[in-house]
Amino acid sequence: MDYPRPQLQRSDWISLNGIWRFKFDDEAHYGLPADIKEWPQKIEVPFAPECSRSGIGDTGFHRVCWYQRDLAFELPTQGRTLLHFGAVDYLAHVWVNDMLVGRHRGGHTPFTADITHALDRNGKQQITVRVEDDPEDLEKPRGKQDWKLDPHSIWYYRTTGIWQTVWLENVPETYIRRLRWTPHLERWEIGFEAFIYGPIADEMEVFVKLTRGEQVLVQDSYKVISGEVHRRIALSDPGIEDFRNDLLWSPEHPTIINAEIKLMRDCTVIDEVTSYSALRSVRVHRDRFLLNGRPYQLRLVLDQGYWPDTLMTAPSDEALRRDVELAKAMGFNGVRKHQKLEDPRYLFWADTLGLVVWDEMPSAYRFTTRSMKRLMREWIEAIERDFSHPCIIVWVPFNESWGVPDLTATQAHRDAVHALYYLTKTLDPTRPVIGNDGWESSATDIIGIHDYDSNHVTLRERYGPQVKPEELFDRRRPGGRILTLDGFPHRGQPIILTEFGGVAYAREEDEFHKKAWGYVRRDSIEEFEAQTLSLIEVARTTGMFSGFCYTQFADTFQEANGLLYADRTPKIPIERIYTAVRGKIEPGALYWESV
Repeated sequence: MDYPRPQLQRSDWISLNGIWRFKFDDEAHYGLPADIKEWPQKIEVPFAPECSRSGIGDTGFHRVCWYQRDLAFELPTQGRTLLHFGAVDYLAHVWVNDMLVGRHRGGHTPFTADITHALDRNGKQQITVRVEDDPEDLEKPRGKQDWKLDPHSIWYYRTTGIWQTVWLENVPETYIRRLRWTPHLERWEIGFEAFIYGPIADEMEVFVKLTRGEQVLVQDSYKVISGEVHRRIALSDPGIEDFRNDLLWSPEHPTIINAEIKLMRDCTVIDEVTSYSALRSVRVHRDRFLLNGRPYQLRLVLDQGYWPDTLMTAPSDEALRRDVELAKAMGFNGVRKHQKLEDPRYLFWADTLGLVVWDEMPSAYRFTTRSMKRLMREWIEAIERDFSHPCIIVWVPFNESWGVPDLTATQAHRDAVHALYYLTKTLDPTRPVIGNDGWESSATDIIGIHDYDSNHVTLRERYGPQVKPEELFDRRRPGGRILTLDGFPHRGQPIILTEFGGVAYAREEDEFHKKAWGYVRRDSIEEFEAQTLSLIEVARTTGMFSGFCYTQFADTFQEANGLLYADRTPKIPIERIYTAVRGKIEPGALYWESV
């Protein structure tokens, strides 16, 4: 198994995925591990109990569930033992040998517990996890998880409890806790930050070695001050643009800069990790999106990130890689991960294979003080987790006014969007931010439009060269919503068609054939192909747009508007999708033949 945290990897770790004891606790009878006398079920972690792969396959309402696992693991002779959870939905309490070691709220972000003090010296350990996840709570960020018993419209089965990898690792008493990479292309530099945890000695340094393949780019050491290192690492500028491009990251040339990081004291290695970064820039300039200082058309596909038998958890690391490869094979250069903070292993494959990603916060669906506190806390954790991935190019805290439904009338709702926009810009000033994608824009670097007009002729007329932007924002209301709020006119930002298409087609043998849903449904594959490709062609060739995002990558349960079936089989020949997305077959681009 590959290391679950790709940008801070150690060699000494143990995966705890596999069979755990399991119990539903619908009435919340139990408060401590010792209260439970019987464990009637077993579950395969990290798959949620709602999915068949978990061995449970129960899609009913369950407010509380428990996990337990025995482990033969000896107390390290020196250093610390850390227990990591990739994601647990929603409120988790963790015990080791009946000692509470950690608590975390938030269903999409990781957390860690130092369990050294709770380990039994005889080597027999027991880990217990209690998860509370109210299926009807609309005040928590939940994304596409349905609050109704059965999935409807664009919402899907719930994901309760552990749904990403659980693992243990040993670290020294003083260790590298976090890394942060920030490319500065205009100065040909990479910002490097290391955060050290534990007792700090005056003579501690962090050694950094950056390589591209066999080529050493940087090798240097930096003094640890107050438990941290903050440096801008200058690279040798090759000068001429052809040589520069060899080192830049893009979907077409995803050049990765590998990093070897060592915490040193008196020439002795205390801790050692591997990581990676890349040199690239993303920003907006007037009405265009720029990648590495050049206008770049974003050709995105909306990706829900669900699988039929495993829900939000990928069946395997190979499945994550396969999804990245399929998006590229269809001609797209990026994905909009919709209402989901995707597994870091997906981001690793997007980094290394070359695919840009829009990072979008899963929505809560009520506006309350509690929902805003929850949303903000988890969004901060999401930015911290994903900040260093070069594939991430845009942050999206809100989608279609979900969770802030009265933007046109209620100042507090507008203030919430502005608060998250400016908070995001504060935490990461290097990437564009869309405050609210789809409509009712105010604080935003990009105007995102959601328009599911199924007629390619009227879609072209609505956004064609005869239409001036001021006319578009004053008169046109896709979905019945204004595109910008009063007082926030279009200021020349890039305009991107961030949702369109949504043409549904399901085969008679498909599980959800009778309930298949889409923004428009076609009964023959020929009609599906003609309509889908004509809509993509309009989006690609409309000069007003700096990019587009087609809905969607793959069928997701009853939502049958994917370019692929749920099992990732293309509905139409993938080379035809590629031609529609790109406009032509480019030399050397017959990539789908190997996918």
